[in-house]
Amino acid sequence: MTPGSSRRNARSRTSSSTEPNDGGDSSFGNTKPRLRDRNKNQNSIRILNVDIKIMLGISVLAFFVIFLLINNIIIKPAGKALRPRVITPFPSPKLMDLPQFQGEHRESLYWGTYRPHVYFGIRARTPRSLIAGLMWIGVKDGMYHMRHVCQDSDGLNTYGWTQHNGRDFGHQVLVDQGLKLATSFLKSKSEGSGYGGDWAVQIDVQTDKSEWDNEMLRHGHLFFYLADESGHVLNLAGDTLDIDKNSLLASGSRSDIGDWQLHLESKDVLELHYSGFRTPHIHNLSDLVQHNLGAQAREFGQLLLSDSSEDSPNILVFQISASIPFKADIAFVSGTEVKNSKVEERVSRLTGASLTSLLQDRKTEFDIKFQRCFNVADKLEPESTIVGKAAIANMLGGIGYFYGQSKISFPENSNLRDNFISYWPAELYTAVPSRPFFPRGFLWDEGFHQLLIWRWDIHICLDIIGHWLDLMNIDGWIPREQILGSEALSKVPEEFVVQYPSNGNPPTLFLVIRDLLDGMEKNKFTATERNGITSFLERAFVRLEAWFQWYNTTQKGKEMGSYYWHGRDNKVTRELNPKTLSSGLDDYPRASHPSDEERHLDLRCWMLLAANCMQSITQLFKKDNKPEKEYGSTAKLLSDFDMLNQMHLDPLVGAYFDFGNHTEKVRLSWKETGVGTRELVRDVIGRPVSRLVPHIGYVSLFPFMGKIIPSDSWILEKQLDLIANSTVFWTDYGLRSLSKTSSMYMKRNTEHDPPYWRGPIWMNMNYMILSALYHYSKESGPYSDRARVIYDDLRGNLIRNVVRNYHQTGFLWEQYDQKKGKGKGARLFTGWTSLVLLIMAEAYT
Repeated sequence: MTPGSSRRNARSRTSSSTEPNDGGDSSFGNTKPRLRDRNKNQNSIRILNVDIKIMLGISVLAFFVIFLLINNIIIKPAGKALRPRVITPFPSPKLMDLPQFQGEHRESLYWGTYRPHVYFGIRARTPRSLIAGLMWIGVKDGMYHMRHVCQDSDGLNTYGWTQHNGRDFGHQVLVDQGLKLATSFLKSKSEGSGYGGDWAVQIDVQTDKSEWDNEMLRHGHLFFYLADESGHVLNLAGDTLDIDKNSLLASGSRSDIGDWQLHLESKDVLELHYSGFRTPHIHNLSDLVQHNLGAQAREFGQLLLSDSSEDSPNILVFQISASIPFKADIAFVSGTEVKNSKVEERVSRLTGASLTSLLQDRKTEFDIKFQRCFNVADKLEPESTIVGKAAIANMLGGIGYFYGQSKISFPENSNLRDNFISYWPAELYTAVPSRPFFPRGFLWDEGFHQLLIWRWDIHICLDIIGHWLDLMNIDGWIPREQILGSEALSKVPEEFVVQYPSNGNPPTLFLVIRDLLDGMEKNKFTATERNGITSFLERAFVRLEAWFQWYNTTQKGKEMGSYYWHGRDNKVTRELNPKTLSSGLDDYPRASHPSDEERHLDLRCWMLLAANCMQSITQLFKKDNKPEKEYGSTAKLLSDFDMLNQMHLDPLVGAYFDFGNHTEKVRLSWKETGVGTRELVRDVIGRPVSRLVPHIGYVSLFPFMGKIIPSDSWILEKQLDLIANSTVFWTDYGLRSLSKTSSMYMKRNTEHDPPYWRGPIWMNMNYMILSALYHYSKESGPYSDRARVIYDDLRGNLIRNVVRNYHQTGFLWEQYDQKKGKGKGARLFTGWTSLVLLIMAEAYT
């Protein structure tokens, strides 16, 4: 039932309730007088006139009373029932409505490679866009395979952006067994262009020399497509395509960009075929193409599209086949309906030698800007520089645009199927952690992403943060994982789709805000950039305030100054240690028995960061009000070193720990579940007690990472001892996530869940630890020299290992093995692993 229909029903009930009175009044007014007593009737008529006035007044008054009662008792509660707080947007002006995100800025970012989940895709930053993409036929184990969506099972040797500026240029290399593709993207805004300008794609197809004898790799098949998410009809240039006579492939019209045309040019001999489809389901385009090819192969024995189209197609796929090597240039020009739009001139500029020259200029500009932003020329070997460029290029090239509705857990309403409710339709412009595995927005990842992006392009950074903060609901909560639209949904296991409004995520956007505040204080920005940051923070303040308060109330622990991550399951039967997904550290060992008695050290430190940032913002804008005093008092409370030590320090070990209801006597045991079947189940053989949770790992170092420990404290020396200890943190490849002394070290959490944050090396935490080591090496105190030695060794180990893995495998990895340094988890994980570039540049928060 829609809100509108409900309100109409309420009004209908109001109207019907007044009808008897209206009818009664009308009938009463038309009653004929009795003739047998005329005088009485005359008196009655006189009295009736008076009564009618009085009753009309009473009726009007009653009507308003009834209206107010219905409005307050019936209509408003109905509205609340239909729009619960959890899906009510935060009631303040949107950040994306700021003038700095309109006009030229908005148009300059309109088109982009905003489809990170496919090997090469283009779309606009609008909910129902015209989208473009590339497929090709690869060869593996003597069989043909279609490539389109990034999948690890495809087994590509390497792929990813080697250069990308986040705005109008990107160059990517993909190696698929013996096939090598180079895809370049370029945007151009010139006289006659429609909104957002024009764009071009250059595809260069080569074969590895060792595969020249492979018959299957002598001929290449590319499939370039256009699809209109709004369902607009795409017009084919003709039933037969001959680019020697006419480069036009397709045309169409949209309200946002006007009329448009798609052209193809090449100096090589190309064979062209096409197919047109009519469907609202863009996310299964690969299946449509493979079905068409399969039918053709069965009937004619050739992998060629059918040269046919469904009526009024909103998808056109063009097959480009040629002997390898070959090169093809594709140009998209908009605003073609305007007189003097110079279409031929624009197409010529975006193809052939002119396009190649423009791309070379952009590559040179990228290299110059890379050096200016990160200043690594004197710090790196050439092999490391290549990796540094790939890190920032893949971060920028992995930015996507998504539109849709999150699914929010809402068990209170039993009338909802599957116990979820839809968030409002929303857009999100964001970087993504991994194109094949996590091609969507993650709240705690994004703060780390922006540590890189703000240093490259502050305007893109603010745009992304603004999109995230605009997703906040009226309670100050932001869903931690954003799965918006059918394409994003198709990549997510069902159990991770629904988001829980009681659960948070580390507020890492405050890491970026802290950097921006520090940068303004130290005059690192131009006047224009400073004004943009200031106006952004001024409008963002009310949302940041609500975000802070959401954490400060919903995640607060029983003890003053304590917090705990909500969302742990205290009824698990199969997990060795109940996961803490909301912390971002997933299976990192916490108290064995989740309860509201827990005190999570990492969240306490995140809250200190947030409180300090909020206090700095209030001081920046001279907001002398109660919230400022609260932020200051919260920051003072959470930075109280003695209180921290009382709540989380084991002085005998010199390490910090979580606190909770815990026993070490928990194990996974095999249990018979039926005839010939068994499963691993959680077996508790010891009574839990309230205590410090004795697992040394990344969480133990959060006070160190937060630089809370005084530089002359003996506890700082203990932290350095733990970091340098090869039994605890130290490896030749980086710091491991969990000490070898922990009972959970490298233990599976379930039969099917291998250890994740229980030993492997993670770049985001190593970056934060390096930042602290760098800080303490600069602070005067008895441990500065030792901090510097450990810093230099750790930095060198991390860089060498990531660079070695990249050149051996072609990828940055999600995590690294602590025993041999080998990349593990998701490959092409160019999210926070890209922080290796900031480590190379020695650029810390």
